[in-house]
Parts: sequence; C-alpha cells; structure tokens
Amino acid sequence: MSVLVFADNSEGKFKKSAFEVTSYGKKVAELAQTNLVVLTINANDVSELANYGADKILKINNDKLTGFNAKAYANVIIQAANKENSNIVIVDSSTNGLFLAPIVAVGLEAGYASNVMALPSSTDPLSVKRKAFSSNAFNITEISTPNKLIALAKNSFGLIENTVSSSEEDFSPTLNESDFNIKSTSVEKTSGKVTIADADIVVSGGRGLKGPENWGMIEELAEVLGAATACSKPVSDLGWRPHSEHVGQTGKPVSSNLYIAIGISGAIQHLAGVNSSKVKVVINTDPEAPFFKAADYGIVGDAFEVVPKLTEKLKEFKSNQ
Repeated sequence: MSVLVFADNSEGKFKKSAFEVTSYGKKVAELAQTNLVVLTINANDVSELANYGADKILKINNDKLTGFNAKAYANVIIQAANKENSNIVIVDSSTNGLFLAPIVAVGLEAGYASNVMALPSSTDPLSVKRKAFSSNAFNITEISTPNKLIALAKNSFGLIENTVSSSEEDFSPTLNESDFNIKSTSVEKTSGKVTIADADIVVSGGRGLKGPENWGMIEELAEVLGAATACSKPVSDLGWRPHSEHVGQTGKPVSSNLYIAIGISGAIQHLAGVNSSKVKVVINTDPEAPFFKAADYGIVGDAFEVVPKLTEKLKEFKSNQ
C-alpha cells in the first residue's frame, strides 16, 4: 500500500498547491506507515518535490496531456493508483481538482472527501475534518471504503519542508481516445504577475472605485504587496475588469493569507467565496457595509484617500528593510 498525490502544474511549473498537497501527503503516509508517491504530468523540474517528502515521483511526459482534461487526467491518476497499489489518493481542491476528483472516485470505487482542512484523526477508518457551508462551518467525515480520495482545501495545511531521498520513474499510462472528445479551442490568460489561485495576498476592488480608469491604485497596491488583483461580480459584469478576476461564490474562491477588499460592500455571495482567507481587511465609506461584520480589520474612509496613503507607507516600510 502507498499514498498517491497528484501534483498539478501550470506550463511545467508547479503550483504552490502542489507542494502543499505533497507536504500533506507525506504526513498522511507517515500516519499510515507507508511511503508517498507523487504523480506529475509534463512538469519541468520534479526534483523540487523531494523537498516536501516525495519518496517516489512518477513522471508522465505526453503532448496529448499538455492542456488540462478532466477525464484524461482522472484516468491517468486511476492507473497510477492501481500501479502503485495506493489506497489513499490526494488531490487539491482547485478548480481542476474539483473537476477530476469525482471521476477518480468513481473509477477507484473510493469514498471521497472534498475541502479537507486537517490531517486525519484516524486512518482506519479514515476520519477527516472538512469545510462546509461555504467555510462557515466544518464537519467530520469518515471514509470506510478500501480506497479513499482526499481533496485538500487550499492554504489549509501549508508548506512543510521534509527533504528525502527520492526516486524518479517514467510512467506511460494508456490514453483512451474517448477521453479527448472535448477539446479546448482557445485559452485566455490573465496578464497579472500573480495569479489568484497561487496568491498569498489578494487586493480586490468593487463598484466603490467608480470606474475602470481608477484601477491603477489597486494595481499599484498589489504590486507593492506582491499580490494578485481581483474584483467583485458587479465589476466583472460591467466589464471594468476581466471575468478571470471575479472572486466570490460565483467566481473564483479565495483562500489567501490576506484579502483586502476596497469599495466592496460585501454581498453574501462575495463573502462566501472569500471567507476562507485567514485575514480580511475592508476599506469602505459606508460603516454599515456588511463586509465590516466579516472583516478582521476595517477602515471607514474614502478609498481614493486611504489607498494611496497606504501604498505610500508600505513603500516607505519596504525601502527601510
């Protein structure tokens, strides 16, 4: 028996979530007293995974798998799990992970727990703590099936360096042509330096900014903080910012260490999508804005006055470091 982790990447470069699920998988493997196998697809430098506990790395290099395909990727994970006799499989809870996990669960006849936020309290049966109700609550899920599938919630476990001597092995799974009936015809990429999916800090703007011409101060603050930029749904709907920056329950979920909401009132759908962020800061002129009830820190003030001053102070602080 072994624990299998799927480490996702973007254009050959591992995402932060890949190192997080590997760190988590190593601890699960230790609890189960077995070894950790990490599966990669078209990754550039797989040796990085050894820093987070990968005992064995299965490498797949196949041009047909260059773009994400849920059916094909799931089929590959299933074959890898069978090959390595892995009764515990771990993926992340990213958009890709949420697409492929149910297919993997069916293929392995595995019990499936999504949005897991902590190590198992027991491994036989497997008992895990999960986020529920848009991260407003949690539950304990027990998986009693022989095979088990865990999807780890982003930024819930962290990166834990645990350097081991790792072996690497090329893996050539069987690819079914039927898995490629759906093809991507084009891909739109965000132009920001930091993606929302990988960002530790997110600076988000709402209709309080009054127009797309004022987004420069959001981008400047994000650049100082090394953050990703985001927006609320109305801003995206108005065409002020691309849909790829829309965060919230109906957009991209955010689980950053710091989320700064500027000119966002805090509709329930938006709060549900960003509630997993560890520290939330809101800047708004309306002291009755719902976001203040959910925020850890709040500033009642005009964003056009507050944000430039905040950016200036942060620049001064960084220059003195």
